[in-house]
Amino acid sequence: QVQLVESGGGLVQAGGSLRLSCVGSGRTFSMYFMGWFRQAPGKEREFVAGISGVGSITVYADSEKGRFTISRDNAKNTVYLQMNTLKPEDTAVYYCAAAAASSDYGNRRSYDYWGQGTQVTVSS
Repeated sequence: QVQLVESGGGLVQAGGSLRLSCVGSGRTFSMYFMGWFRQAPGKEREFVAGISGVGSITVYADSEKGRFTISRDNAKNTVYLQMNTLKPEDTAVYYCAAAAASSDYGNRRSYDYWGQGTQVTVSS
């Protein structure tokens, strides 16, 4: 069982930056592939970025490449999402999630545990 708690969301102007954090419980945090997803009102939850257990592999949705960076600190049971050059279309609730074993990391159904989400609002 893994419990995830996100933080770091807020209101920011277009072009600004935010860093989201997700703290996980348990001693096996490093065994999980971690992902960030987001869901805007009226839209499906979509994959943003993912990182392997030891951080050696990172994957991004095409629209976030070059703007977002995912990282993790297993000593702190924490995964981060650094978001730069934010756009109004990045406005959404951002969720972190943990996958025990899967190769389809872009698929939300691959994830076993989810946080409660943190709201990111980008004003124009």
